[in-house]
Amino acid sequence: MLMSQTLSVVVITYNEEANIRRCLESVASIADELIVLDSGSVDQTRNIAAGLGARVEIHPFEGHVEQKNRVRAMAACTWVLSLDADEAADERLVQSILQLKRDGSPKEAFTFNRLNFYRGLPVKTCGWYPDKKLRLWKNGIGSWAGNNPHDRYSIPEGTPAGHLAGDILHYTYADKAALMKQSRKFAGISAHRLQQKNSFLLLVKMVVGPLFRFLRTWVFQLGFTSGSRGWELCTWQAYEVFLKYREALRMKFKA
Repeated sequence: MLMSQTLSVVVITYNEEANIRRCLESVASIADELIVLDSGSVDQTRNIAAGLGARVEIHPFEGHVEQKNRVRAMAACTWVLSLDADEAADERLVQSILQLKRDGSPKEAFTFNRLNFYRGLPVKTCGWYPDKKLRLWKNGIGSWAGNNPHDRYSIPEGTPAGHLAGDILHYTYADKAALMKQSRKFAGISAHRLQQKNSFLLLVKMVVGPLFRFLRTWVFQLGFTSGSRGWELCTWQAYEVFLKYREALRMKFKA
């Protein structure tokens, strides 16, 4: 069936040979264009992507927001779908996008839910679900914004937006070691921005912030129902809050 709408799928990568095949294959049946912007991988990421028919470009990493805006601008189709390399579209989402391509829509952007995996299993507690994301938009609408590493897609106020059925499957942390490594990395990135804040405010947030984060995720977002996985996620999310403010204070006084 000839589709009236076309779809670009865009992905940024760095050493993602373990994930990129699953990501691209999940959308191969609906993508008219696959674009991978790589930051200089030293593994097989680029070869795997090219072998799956993706256009592969290389540019040094300047930040999540900057890199995603760069690859966004490369898209040529009617619609643009952005995925991270460790994500994949489930079959229900694929069918929703296929229907959109076939029928069109007065909407110009769409959100869908993201289902995060930890230690190989999906997590629907700890504030991890539905984790709604805006990842599909009409080409030329909006841009990436937010504070690295926590990017978000921003569309102009008043833009008609909808929600599609289906999930992005996010294969995030294979084990606790990966969770700890990423928490420290994200805390360090956030600290660079936070060091400009008032020292007293940083100190207060370093003390109070982790407690509130833990109570919210463990109690109110039912992390306790997920057993040891819930405990690890809730404690490390709280610890990441502590780390980013502690590192920001260290940078501030070092300067």
